[in-house]
Amino acid sequence: MCLGIPMQIRKIDGFNASCEAKGVQRDVSLFMLQDEALDIDDFVVVHVGYAIQKISPQEAQTAWELYDQMLAAD
Repeated sequence: MCLGIPMQIRKIDGFNASCEAKGVQRDVSLFMLQDEALDIDDFVVVHVGYAIQKISPQEAQTAWELYDQMLAAD
């Protein structure tokens, strides 16, 4: 099973970004979203180091609530 992780953009440098989720920071490639207008504090879905979709803050929150429920059930 593959999961895309919602992360918030904290810094942008060309097609690279520093993103954060739940206190964890990762360097992420924005190359696949080069036609999308992305800004600091936007949320993106990250899969294997690439941002693959821009999402709303509400969508990010909903995803994290579901992930937290799955972890709690384990």
